[in-house]
Amino acid sequence: MTALKRALPAVLGAAVLAGCQMTEPEVSLKPQVRPAAMTVPAEPAGPSSASRALSTYYARFQADLLAQGLLRTDGGGPDTPFTARELAENFEQIVFYDEYVRGGGLRGARNESARLRRWPDPVRIDLEFGTSVPAELRQQDRAIVRGYSARLAEQTRHPISMVGPGGNFHVLVMGEDDHDELITRVRQIVPDISPTALGIFERLPKAIHCLVVAFSKDNTTEGYGTAIALVRAEHPDLVRRSCYHEEMAQGLGLANDSPRARPSIFNDDDEFALLTTHDEMLLRMLYDPRLRIGMSADEARPIVRRMAEELVGGES
Repeated sequence: MTALKRALPAVLGAAVLAGCQMTEPEVSLKPQVRPAAMTVPAEPAGPSSASRALSTYYARFQADLLAQGLLRTDGGGPDTPFTARELAENFEQIVFYDEYVRGGGLRGARNESARLRRWPDPVRIDLEFGTSVPAELRQQDRAIVRGYSARLAEQTRHPISMVGPGGNFHVLVMGEDDHDELITRVRQIVPDISPTALGIFERLPKAIHCLVVAFSKDNTTEGYGTAIALVRAEHPDLVRRSCYHEEMAQGLGLANDSPRARPSIFNDDDEFALLTTHDEMLLRMLYDPRLRIGMSADEARPIVRRMAEELVGGES
């Protein structure tokens, strides 16, 4: 499997918050003996051989795609026209169908229609990095995610912003050497996460470059309340940026991929690396107030067709 990204819807159980109590340190005025020699802090260990091997693998992967003219960053153009009918059909396939069986890990979904899912409340992006991620990459990616969050807010007309701790959409940038840290963090975010969902993070295949798991607010609604996106830190810059673009958009409710969607990042052919004009329209339609959370594909279809015609023009 060579696809860059995968989206995995799931269901959130009850969240548990824990606190801690702090005590005042003891104060002593007694002079302390000066140590004979100051201990020099050890330099941080470099990446493990496993992490270095992944970096090499993904760098070659990116180079191969670029050599084939893939991973385009132009958003589509005259060579990728689409009609209102095609936009509406792509919307239905990407919004109302799942790529994986809900609650079934990485098991491919059957061709069964789901209901419309999106965020009813403001989306607060919390970008977190594993210990192994270098400072320069953190600074660069914070700027990328902040700008992309603003773009998503503009296209959806839904409150989406990048915040610090306390967000509800957690974007975790972790390397192979941050595995234990990743699992601990996932358990903190979703204390009662199912073993199946946790197992996705514990045993992520190398071919899955990044993913998002979106959790509903409760067991009776399709409204999202929490999401966790994982982006491998070993990716070269363009693939890592591509992961941000697709996983954050899929975590908003564009849960599936379609081989017919073009120009689109929701297509496993990897032609486009970044969100396209077609994909912006999908987001605009998804958060249009004429659609409601929990709508079926049949209920939404005539509304979706009208919206597509408004955005593209014409009825073809």
